Amino acid sequence: MLEHESPEANARPSLRVIETVANADDVDPASLEPPLYDVVDTNALDRLFDPTTSDTTARRGQVSFRYRGYDITVHSSGRVDLE
Repeated sequence: MLEHESPEANARPSLRVIETVANADDVDPASLEPPLYDVVDTNALDRLFDPTTSDTTARRGQVSFRYRGYDITVHSSGRVDLE
């Protein structure tokens, strides 16, 4: 299992996924095919763990999906795991 935490603490989850997959495949992030947005709603992914309007704390949990042959899990902590 590969694990990645972006050096940029505020990086959007979709960007962390792209960085992690590109790093694992040793390719430029811009060259990933298919684009992540063809597989998952990147706007929804980016907003998934945002604080609610009535609470300033971030939501907790994780979401998993398949992309480029990897089982990807994005955690509310910002960690991205590839299996």
